[in-house]
Amino acid sequence: MSFLNIEGKTYLVTGVANKRSVAYLVARTLEEAGATVLYSVHTEERRKGVAKLLDSREVYVCDLADETQVKQLATDVGKKHEILHGLVHSIAFANYENYSGKFHEVSQADFLQCVAASCHSLVSLSNAFKDLLDKNGSAVTISISTTRMAVESYGYMAPAKAALDSSVAFLAKSFSAFSRVRFNAVCAGLLKTNSSAGIPGYLDSYLFAEQVIPRKEAVATQEVADVAVYLLSDRSSGINAQGIVVDAGMAINYFDADVARHVTRAVWPVD
Repeated sequence: MSFLNIEGKTYLVTGVANKRSVAYLVARTLEEAGATVLYSVHTEERRKGVAKLLDSREVYVCDLADETQVKQLATDVGKKHEILHGLVHSIAFANYENYSGKFHEVSQADFLQCVAASCHSLVSLSNAFKDLLDKNGSAVTISISTTRMAVESYGYMAPAKAALDSSVAFLAKSFSAFSRVRFNAVCAGLLKTNSSAGIPGYLDSYLFAEQVIPRKEAVATQEVADVAVYLLSDRSSGINAQGIVVDAGMAINYFDADVARHVTRAVWPVD
């Protein structure tokens, strides 16, 4: 038996888009540890796009923002598997095409779409799979390191992630009425992924984070995946309804002396 004790267990991982995805690295790490991983992707087009990456794996197509499709996903998985030991929710979407960059101008339709895709999808997924989940199972979602910092480039995704973080606590409480299934979030710092690359202004924030992080090196996606796998394992049995921040210490160092000096001298040059 290994330290994590996940050999022979079965997990559903949602949200794989490419080899740089958090979801993919979580799944790969689970497989390397001896687990069986089932995959759910957003569209048939996405399934074709990751066909080589997920060669011979069991891959389902499901729009997690559509409750009918989520219920069908649970039915289809249940036909082949009697039990799941965990779920990985790595889903987020915001339509930035018409977003002005000013939060007070976000449309109701875009905001609600973001919440449905990024937050309620976890609720829907958990509900659909409640009877398939091992009574001591674990559900992990991927969130962000802080929802209290109003970063313009991130737009209205942070408020949606705040709803996701709160939902983790409420799901943990709700499921406790009939199981010991745990719900936790991995709250990741800025990552170099294809999804983040599509966020306007994200690159500047990422480069800034590299300077503020004490080690002067951004968080690696694998570091986030490793924490997610730990939370899926028996070794984290005492952790429930939590958001585990993985930011390499960025939150303690916003006033790094070198960065502060650089900024202030740019504004107030020294003669």
